[in-house]
Amino acid sequence: MTTDQQPRVQWLGRWGFVLAATGSAVGLGNIWKFPYITGEHGGGAFVLVYLACILAVGVPVMMTEIALGRRGRGSPVDAVRRVVMESGRSSAWSLLGWMAMLCGFMILSFYVVVAGWSVSYLWKLLTGSLAGSGVDDMVAIFVANNENPLNLGFWSTLVTLATMLIVGKGVQAGIERSVSWMMPGMVLMLLMLIGYGVFSGGFGEAWHFLFSFNAGSLSSDGMLVALGHAFFTLSLASGAILTYGSYLPARTSIARTTFSVAIADTLVALMAGLAIFPIIFANGMDPGEGPGLIFMSLPLAFQAMPMGTLFGILFFVMLSMAALTSSISMVEATVSWLCDNKGLSRRAAAWGTGIVLWSISTLAMLSFNLGADWTLAGRHVFDWLDYLTSRWMMPLGGLGMVLLAGFVLKSETFRSELGLAPRWHALWLFMVRYVSPLGILVIFVDALGIAHVEFGAHWPWLLAVLVAMTLIGELASPRLRQALAG
Repeated sequence: MTTDQQPRVQWLGRWGFVLAATGSAVGLGNIWKFPYITGEHGGGAFVLVYLACILAVGVPVMMTEIALGRRGRGSPVDAVRRVVMESGRSSAWSLLGWMAMLCGFMILSFYVVVAGWSVSYLWKLLTGSLAGSGVDDMVAIFVANNENPLNLGFWSTLVTLATMLIVGKGVQAGIERSVSWMMPGMVLMLLMLIGYGVFSGGFGEAWHFLFSFNAGSLSSDGMLVALGHAFFTLSLASGAILTYGSYLPARTSIARTTFSVAIADTLVALMAGLAIFPIIFANGMDPGEGPGLIFMSLPLAFQAMPMGTLFGILFFVMLSMAALTSSISMVEATVSWLCDNKGLSRRAAAWGTGIVLWSISTLAMLSFNLGADWTLAGRHVFDWLDYLTSRWMMPLGGLGMVLLAGFVLKSETFRSELGLAPRWHALWLFMVRYVSPLGILVIFVDALGIAHVEFGAHWPWLLAVLVAMTLIGELASPRLRQALAG
């Protein structure tokens, strides 16, 4: 324990963390994106590759962030600073914590706008105003929803207020209590929607779309998609998991908890596919329409089916819960830092953060209407927030975290926190030193489109060869062989 570490509230139990972290991971993109990319890139074959990427990149990075958070017992900034100083390293490494905290805040600044869409559509279904005779009508409703700044601003403000209200109540009374019913509620609603899909006429086609083992459809691009989604889906490098880890009780197994979150996240995403795609296929619609699938195709399908309005309401309640659990996690790092460093109460920190968040999110919201002409280098405020966080800050932050854990900090720091048997600790160390960094580097380079210019579409195989060579070299190390031997 470091000298400036203060007593810190903790989750009431292990499942408090699991539910909160899973809620952070299961967001709006997970509901439509993962099921679609699974079917598009080979079904069961893609799922296997995705699980391998989760094990190679997602799980090691998540274990690292949780261990850093629990060891430092603070916000990303404070936790990283305390741990690096404990190892006698430069406090400049705390810049990684600053970047993670800022990244989560910036993501939430545009995420509340998207979350506002789901809440507004729930209201439209409840009031009967979401009706149209075709896709063109649904497109017109979606466009009109975004072109009205008062309407769009109201719903994004509502999401912001709900987020700050929950976070302001604290870790146990606010976050843990809310996710303890929202996450089981989401799963229950998904099960009901799956049951509805079984009788909709498209369940068999949806099952085949998701789980048929079509290795021929799994190209190198599909593997990159699996790798990227494995990293981004777990809310890594955004400050959320690290902060949640700082509330984890000392005796809780980090490895077991991490695997629980990864499995739950994957299962919920697949369940979402089994809930959505039977309805889409039963109505002869395209499953690859992205966000349009949620806000245009599905509402049209619901109104054409028996009891469609009821199940449409159920769907958008579930979607709104997914948005809210993600929003809560992304702002917690900032609120935690303000409480720890500025002496603010939990409520004051939450509402102060909410005011700043609302100001920036309003600029992002105006990108769809009054600020449509406010661009810089061809991008609106909304686009810039998305671009900077997903293309730069998250990959670089994740890369920095694993390099810090693998090469900079004392090995005893993670050995005592993770509590793994010697051979498993050696495996984790190898992953965070070599496999995870190279995987994140692939994501980063692919997102920027740099390597495609020089090496064409097969450039990832060059890095795969590098990974294999590194693996051979490391396994030849007597020290690693001894550790693996137990």
